[in-house]
Amino acid sequence: MKKLVAILAVLALAMPVLALAQTDTTQKEFVVYSNKNARNNHYIPSGWMGDTGDIKMNDQSADNPKDGATSIQFTYSAKKTQGQGWAGIYWQNPANNWGNKKGGFDLTGMNKLTFWARGAKGGEVLQKVMVGGIKGTYPDTATVEVGPIELTENWKQYTVNLTGLDLSYINGGFGWATTSDLNPDGAIFYIDDIKFEVDPALKPEGKKQEAMPFYIYSDRSTPRNHFIPSGWMGDYGDVKYDGASKEDPYLGDSCIKIIYNGQRAQGAGWAGIFWQNPANNWGTVDAGFDLSKATKLTFWARGAKGGERIEEFKVGGIMGEFSDSDSVVIGPVLLDKEWKQYSIDLKGKDMSYIIGGFCWSANVDNNPEGATFYLDEIKFE
Repeated sequence: MKKLVAILAVLALAMPVLALAQTDTTQKEFVVYSNKNARNNHYIPSGWMGDTGDIKMNDQSADNPKDGATSIQFTYSAKKTQGQGWAGIYWQNPANNWGNKKGGFDLTGMNKLTFWARGAKGGEVLQKVMVGGIKGTYPDTATVEVGPIELTENWKQYTVNLTGLDLSYINGGFGWATTSDLNPDGAIFYIDDIKFEVDPALKPEGKKQEAMPFYIYSDRSTPRNHFIPSGWMGDYGDVKYDGASKEDPYLGDSCIKIIYNGQRAQGAGWAGIFWQNPANNWGTVDAGFDLSKATKLTFWARGAKGGERIEEFKVGGIMGEFSDSDSVVIGPVLLDKEWKQYSIDLKGKDMSYIIGGFCWSANVDNNPEGATFYLDEIKFE
């Protein structure tokens, strides 16, 4: 009997400790970052992605914080250290948890995430910010992405609407990602006061149809650009991509330059690139744009010499758990030395869910000496 009483006493003492591991769903806010080493901070900025060598982080910057003594300073060099052309960081619980262990917080009751951000100069662009979205054995119960966001040199608050979503298990509490195309000269920016909040007046956001024109590429470093040229296929080692070429752009101060050398680096005999949302999404992430208003996709292209043959230009066609709603192809196309506009007719096609916004592919049989070509002003209309 004494042993049983002792066991019950131990359990009674343990219960309050176990309860502390649960999120209090009656609280009004849940902080991700307020100050360096603040006791109410949650999650760890451990999920470095893409060109991780391009990122430097200082989580105790005293350079004009929004509130308190510190903010987080990020320096993104855009040098493509790992050859990805993009980089980002996820705040996770525990550190480096990509869904392989239990660790998510129950944030039921919260319906928005807010944070403050500014650029060192203004004009720095975050391709997106994220809440949730980590997969694995223990996946997040929600995925939300917002962006692109063009920062100003002054602090500004941003909001991610989470109303109506299942927040019962969130391991990826916050994240950002950006690309070398959007920041070809790199970027220094600051983030402060990241927290989940309760806002009774906030209404759910429905899936919106995107307004036209909807750009894939307008110019380097513009927040009007959408989709990421991340889906490298075939002999990807034969391809060099420059999203900020100043070699006679059709419009603006830059265009896309692509060099395909036809050396069969991976033994495929062909190569291509898909512009995806988000980067490297082969249908595994629910992130398609509703482009139902589009009746065509137009783009301008030229060859370095003329006569370069592109086997196909394509919209949609990515398959997977979250597949594109349709696919349209034109080609083959023989490029001229001068700029020429091309059009992909989308009338009658289902553009309600598009992950793969644009694609090209070429082969060595029809380009035995390789091909250098340029693209500009890629947009849905």
